[in-house]
Amino acid sequence: MNTERSPETTRVKQVLRLLRKEYGPRNWQPGQAPLSTLIATVLSQNTSDVNSHRAFAALVNRFGSWESVATADVSELAEAIRAGGLADIKAKRIKLILHEIKEKQGSLDLSFLDNVGLAEAKAWLRQLPGVGPKTAGCVLLFSLGKPAMPVDTHVYRVAKRLGLKSARVSVEKAHEILESLVPPKNVYEFHILMVEHGRRACKAQRPRCTVCVLRALCPSSGLFPPRTD
Repeated sequence: MNTERSPETTRVKQVLRLLRKEYGPRNWQPGQAPLSTLIATVLSQNTSDVNSHRAFAALVNRFGSWESVATADVSELAEAIRAGGLADIKAKRIKLILHEIKEKQGSLDLSFLDNVGLAEAKAWLRQLPGVGPKTAGCVLLFSLGKPAMPVDTHVYRVAKRLGLKSARVSVEKAHEILESLVPPKNVYEFHILMVEHGRRACKAQRPRCTVCVLRALCPSSGLFPPRTD
């Protein structure tokens, strides 16, 4: 798909300009090591940020290293991450992921992903149990600064309302579409600003259209009942 001069590409540039003006620029800073980001993202699934952060901290405090987590019983892991919800499922997934990494690499070090191309890095992560495009994108974007687009519930919702993708497009396909529309140098900032806008204004229920900085270019503006708060 040629996106160089598509209406969606033009809209992405306008969205970035307006959100940057509203919330300020967002520049990438080195985050946690890739494996830590991977585990943290697994823990963040289907729960709040507060609960997932508690579960991650509890896991680190209890076991001290990912090597110790890898050799622990699933029941011990589940007990440690209970605050994050779905503890039994996530404990099994973390255990399987760590096992697969060790089998494939001989260690739990994922820093090699920094030295391969984006497509190869994505494909490698997607081989791991339960790792989808969002989780792979979080690891590559936040830990390594690669232009992978994680599409969470906020990015998906705001992009749909802005007409950057069809309402019928799946979340998985949305990763490819949005990544193709956003210049690589802007992927991090686009993701962060879209999440912030989704939390502050373009809410799932009763979005704040009347005060939305994007309302002039949003085809969904005015389709929702106005908020009174």
